[in-house]
Amino acid sequence: MLPAARLLGFAAAASLATATARPALADADSLVDNLGPREVGTGEAMRAGATGAAAINLNPAGLPLTSEVVFEGGFGYRPSDHGQVVAISACDSTNLVPGCFYYNYVSVEPDLDGSMTSMERRTHTAGLTLSRIVNSRVIVGTGVKYFDHESTMMGDEDASGVNWDVGTTVRLTDVVNVAVVGYNLWGTESLQYPRAVGSGLMARPTQALTASFDAVWNLDAEGDSGRYGGGLEYFISSRQGQVGYPVRLGALHDVALDSTYLTAGLGLASMKVALDVGARRQVKDGDELLVTASLRFYGPRNAAP
Repeated sequence: MLPAARLLGFAAAASLATATARPALADADSLVDNLGPREVGTGEAMRAGATGAAAINLNPAGLPLTSEVVFEGGFGYRPSDHGQVVAISACDSTNLVPGCFYYNYVSVEPDLDGSMTSMERRTHTAGLTLSRIVNSRVIVGTGVKYFDHESTMMGDEDASGVNWDVGTTVRLTDVVNVAVVGYNLWGTESLQYPRAVGSGLMARPTQALTASFDAVWNLDAEGDSGRYGGGLEYFISSRQGQVGYPVRLGALHDVALDSTYLTAGLGLASMKVALDVGARRQVKDGDELLVTASLRFYGPRNAAP
């Protein structure tokens, strides 16, 4: 039996951990933790136009929207819980079955206001996405991942295993795409890998301007669920057309948390390399800040199919 003082100290630490770990447990899971700067900058709304590494986390059916070989590395930081995200990927959409290999690492260590109790979460994820053009309008895709999740947070359990995503992108017109995606539909159950359904709409009225709106619903959450976001990307090209500067703005609202966020992003892109930075700032019911950046290197690139 533990001494009474130690029992009281443990109970106090557990209560404090539950209160202070809310951003790490409620505000973050694989649906939002692993997002890159392009999707973050547009209000997490790229499911109908998820190309390259964005297809890994948003919609595997987005890969064939471009025809290119691209290697990407990214890093994100969230000061509220010292969250760090590292992501690397290699995607090839120049062949008959476009696909990506990737690895993501997420770590979270929230402050506990001087408590001696250590609280942390670490997740390693590695996987493969594959897609296929069905016809001139319809693309389908799937993703399989292996994850290893370790946590000392209250209400969060260690887990490891395999899970599957499935998505589709439909080109309604030459200007408008729609998408539907299912996340973690089959496999190991985990708080950090909830079953979810997402949808997206993307419109590109001009070559320079793209507008997107997305929604995702956590099927494993208790009570109301829904994360709705939208944004704009305007691509500023140099006179020679060899270098461009994407500017992104967006907003999103999480129903379960009753939280609203504003997002923004900037980039620099050439024919061989691209640098993107994105940020998400909570403006209602909290002040969470996420900053993320990525660097892309392009191999062979063809005209879009």
